[in-house]
Amino acid sequence: MRSVTAAGQEIPGISGAAIVHGDLVLLSGHLPLAEDGSVPATLEGQLEQAFRNLDGTLREAGSAMDGIARMTLYIRGYQPEQLDTVRAVRDRWLKGHAPASALIGVEALFRPDVRVEIDAVAVLRQSSRD
Repeated sequence: MRSVTAAGQEIPGISGAAIVHGDLVLLSGHLPLAEDGSVPATLEGQLEQAFRNLDGTLREAGSAMDGIARMTLYIRGYQPEQLDTVRAVRDRWLKGHAPASALIGVEALFRPDVRVEIDAVAVLRQSSRD
């Protein structure tokens, strides 16, 4: 197993991703934390930052957004009327790629100012497998 964490996303005791069985990348929950530790105020801003962080870890691991096979979005206090915002941001990042997905509303997350967390399972790009 190889652990991978993108710069600026270090959390003690947690890897951003673990690569196992040669080409499978298991990604930890990614939060909307900017490199300076700040968290955007809006749901859309938090989704953008969480996807940006997820993308950074995928790239560091040798994968990309189109390598995601399974993704789970956790949203604190989720309401159905937020679905359009969630889909719009997700679609900007996935660009037509449609991994198996789940959206789960939760009561609490890692920090009280965090409303979004995204975890995923991805595969390495062919060039990263060799």
